Amino acid sequence: MAPEAFIGQPTYRPAEFNDAPQGVRTLQSDYLEYDAIGLAELVRRREVSARELLDTAIARAEAANPAINSIVLKDYDAARKRALRIEAGGNGFDTLAQGPLAGVPFLVKDLGAAVAGLRMTFGSRHYRHYVPTADAPVIERFRAAGLNLFGKTSASELGQMPYTEPELFGPCRNPWNLDHTPGGSSGGAAASVAAGIVPLAHASDGGGSIRIPASCCGLFGLKPSRGNQPPSDVPPSPGELGVDLAVSRSVRDSALVLDLLAGDPARAPGAPGTFLAAAREPLDGGKPLAVAFITEPLFADTLAPDVREALDNAAALLASLGHNVEPVKLGVDFAAAREAFLMLWSVVVEKYVFEADSITGKKPRREDFEISTWAMALVGRKLGERALPAALETQQRITAQIADLMTRFDVILCATTAAAPVKIGELKPTPSERMQMRAVSAMPMDALMRKLLTEAANKAFAWAGCTELFNMTGQPSMSVPLAWNTRGLPIGVQFAAREGNDALLLRLAAQLEAARPWFARRPPLLMARV
Repeated sequence: MAPEAFIGQPTYRPAEFNDAPQGVRTLQSDYLEYDAIGLAELVRRREVSARELLDTAIARAEAANPAINSIVLKDYDAARKRALRIEAGGNGFDTLAQGPLAGVPFLVKDLGAAVAGLRMTFGSRHYRHYVPTADAPVIERFRAAGLNLFGKTSASELGQMPYTEPELFGPCRNPWNLDHTPGGSSGGAAASVAAGIVPLAHASDGGGSIRIPASCCGLFGLKPSRGNQPPSDVPPSPGELGVDLAVSRSVRDSALVLDLLAGDPARAPGAPGTFLAAAREPLDGGKPLAVAFITEPLFADTLAPDVREALDNAAALLASLGHNVEPVKLGVDFAAAREAFLMLWSVVVEKYVFEADSITGKKPRREDFEISTWAMALVGRKLGERALPAALETQQRITAQIADLMTRFDVILCATTAAAPVKIGELKPTPSERMQMRAVSAMPMDALMRKLLTEAANKAFAWAGCTELFNMTGQPSMSVPLAWNTRGLPIGVQFAAREGNDALLLRLAAQLEAARPWFARRPPLLMARV
């Protein structure tokens, strides 16, 4: 049947349902007490069926989505058939049932990772009828793990904005407070996990799009090292900024997903040397980490008091765990880094706008893209292409600078966002800004484009300017949900390690998770409505 239409470690419970009188507990009520690994274990032990898990996830989606608008495409019928295959495949004859996350309901971001037979809109009117015919490599690996994909989540148009308010679908909302953003561009993924629809969801990150939503929604979000990805089905973008992984409620779930995408498929989950094993291991022999404590706002202007308080508390927590925390200045020319990042990103946007016909077979038109996206594509065409060599040189210089710092430190501690989640609409272009963008579109002069780019970047970076640096350097970095402000909004804290040292970050994350558990924290929406 065709897909259904668009619509506008210590804290984990053991894998058992039999510890309460019959009829008192239900899968619906217990579902939230398990991460993905825990749910998969229930399926393996036949304590619940894959169909029961899927029905629970669908019920939660139908209850929560009218409020948060996180799921933009349903594929329920196909998922129900897969659930039956997983149940029948327990005899060993169907590889779908043998994956480490067999039967776990799953959502895929509606951007970048193609799913055969499902529309992929990139959050854009131009792409709203585009249906890929083959799975992207990351989707192949998700399927091989047994994840049961039943829908797609909202993203900002072409992943361009750090909030998720595409004109095609309308704003996605944060389960912790519906007036606030869940972040972007993987805002639909994070909102879905925070609302208890799924325990983890696919996300991608080209400038903070895993870590920013994780911070906004009280989740764990790891951006892996640049090389920790399966072969791509699209040419690499300039600067190789983007990676895929997930947002999750537990550290070990993200560790396992990293194994699925970057590891040897023949290796057993949790085997020595895997990322899941690293998340279960103590930090090297109890040796303290050397932590560079950064209170600079990076690409942003300043850090809000509640973010600075969260950073200070995180530094104190690390010190209490025996780590050596030292305040440090990065010494990076952030103005040059910002400009280089914007030039690299503008060339990416240019490709997906002005070369859209190579994907959809349909000529791109201005009215089929948001005005800010079209303006950024023009920047890419008029400025980005010329500035690309200098931007790549700046990227290499900054990468070398940070690599030199990391010879003295194991980990960087800094902010994920410069402030708590902003309100819906706060960062959208104003009528005046939209008028300027239309003027630039009609008369794309270099001086006007540079002025527009600077003003738009200042607005976005003022809130979400703390993550892009690590996309430029290729380092692994993560947002850990260690704080909530007095208004009950989550504030994540960011950590980065040397490129390729993802395992160290996962060990640290597991230590922080045990010291300050977050798994049981649930947003008001979840308790009041779902």
